[in-house]
Amino acid sequence: MLYYLFEYLDKHYDFVGAGLFKYISFRAFMAVILSLIIGAIFGKKLISYLQKQQIGESIRDLGLQGQMEKKGTPTMGGLIIIGSILIPVLLFAKITNIYIVILVVTVIWLGLIGFLDDYIKVFKKNKEGLAGRFKIAGQIIIGVFVGLSLYFNKHVLVREPLPPSKQKMEMVNGVSVLKTYVNVKSTATTIPFVKDNEFDYKHLVKWFGMEDYLWAVYTLIVIFIITSVSNGANITDGIDGLAAGTSAIIGIVIAIFAYVSGNTIFSNYLNIMYIPHSGELVIFCAAFVGACIGFLWYNTYPAQVFMGDTGSLMLGGTIATLCLCVRKELLIPLLCGIFLIENLSVVIQVSYFKYTKKKYGEGRRIFKMSPLHHHYQKSGYAEPKIVTRFWIIGILLAVVTLLTLKIR
Repeated sequence: MLYYLFEYLDKHYDFVGAGLFKYISFRAFMAVILSLIIGAIFGKKLISYLQKQQIGESIRDLGLQGQMEKKGTPTMGGLIIIGSILIPVLLFAKITNIYIVILVVTVIWLGLIGFLDDYIKVFKKNKEGLAGRFKIAGQIIIGVFVGLSLYFNKHVLVREPLPPSKQKMEMVNGVSVLKTYVNVKSTATTIPFVKDNEFDYKHLVKWFGMEDYLWAVYTLIVIFIITSVSNGANITDGIDGLAAGTSAIIGIVIAIFAYVSGNTIFSNYLNIMYIPHSGELVIFCAAFVGACIGFLWYNTYPAQVFMGDTGSLMLGGTIATLCLCVRKELLIPLLCGIFLIENLSVVIQVSYFKYTKKKYGEGRRIFKMSPLHHHYQKSGYAEPKIVTRFWIIGILLAVVTLLTLKIR
């Protein structure tokens, strides 16, 4: 909202400093600073309120070191993250931008689903929380919204070069320029480490003779991605600071992708897909990273508050949506490798247990406990050491992900 206010002041009154709001970098810095401030101030007040209301986590004894000391720690702290994201975004981003609209809806919707789950656990004293089928249904609904919006909205475009025969001179702001490109609707995405690193989902449906159902296939892919990453983040949120710190690292990488993809100079230099209007995602990513870091102030070991499903489901779904917007969803297994490993550890553990129980009559385990971070806890590693090492691995994965801009 402030963007439009200062744009008006700059245009009509030549207001000193108003022109700064034209720059994405300035608004991104403002967003991250404000999100940190909101997290610090709002977080402290929310924690005090939750403590007064005795809204604490109920702990199931799994025999983990230091686990029972966490009983009664306030939960629903994801509200801190949501507020720290939405307020700066609404103030500093172009709120009519289609990508910002999609992400604001995603944050609110998944935050609401997580909040319902936490509410049932805390106030209804039901440890199971919201039934799994309702969680999945909620994730499917937002997946449908995101998929159809990205597919059908006229402002979701990519820039393609024109062949020399179709290039022509056009007048732009009174100046004659050669038009060498065209903005088109496309379902193209990026393939990492490949020289010609674009793949269009329309080729996928052509193989099966389903060209008329491209929109449905694309939406199903979006649903799968959002559901998988959202649940991966939820599983990762098992020890203090792990999910929030990992999400902050991922958010920084996506911010870089958004900046270079939305900038004609950098996209041309790096020879990557230019995505019109995607530069505004940098402001969202800045607020996202600031919110995660601000939350870490209270969530690092020993945590004063847990994010609960209110935060974890939202973080994963938002990361997935961001990757889809900048057309880097095929990088998710690499960039979100921590989420993937945590998710796979559960799948492997459960599958192997069921297989051995059926074959030998007794279930056996590969890990001492799943998700993977609990395995290391059972192995005697201190919680802060596990989190720090997971962060280091997350940083390494982030660096390798950024290398895909150049290494093909």
